[in-house]
Amino acid sequence: MTLNRELKGLVDFAKGDGLVTAIAQDATSGEILMVANMNEESLARTLELGEAVYWSRSRRRLWHKGEESGNVQRVKELYLDCDGDVLLMKVEQMGGAACHTGKRSCFFRRLEGERVRDVGVQVFDPREVYKK
Repeated sequence: MTLNRELKGLVDFAKGDGLVTAIAQDATSGEILMVANMNEESLARTLELGEAVYWSRSRRRLWHKGEESGNVQRVKELYLDCDGDVLLMKVEQMGGAACHTGKRSCFFRRLEGERVRDVGVQVFDPREVYKK
């Protein structure tokens, strides 16, 4: 698939100063793995590769998910919301971890009353993977 004229006309990058929200959801379990941003170029690369490529606001560059860790996201299905400013990607999470912390999902902190509890599944040690 490519970022053709029809799709360009449906995705509203202008509303978010060139970015849209991208949600990565496990295609099998339905678990939300992470939320990031995409610009037109990252969406085009995602469609071309069949793997998630995001725009990293902190790095100020394209970020091919898993480029350092090997935990790439293979895109199985792609949905666009009614306003054209949110993408939902149903992905196959390779390597088991979507979060840079080594957890399965970025949503591993559950609010319980006035406390926050870590309920995440630790897949890898980020110190070993990222050597930082």
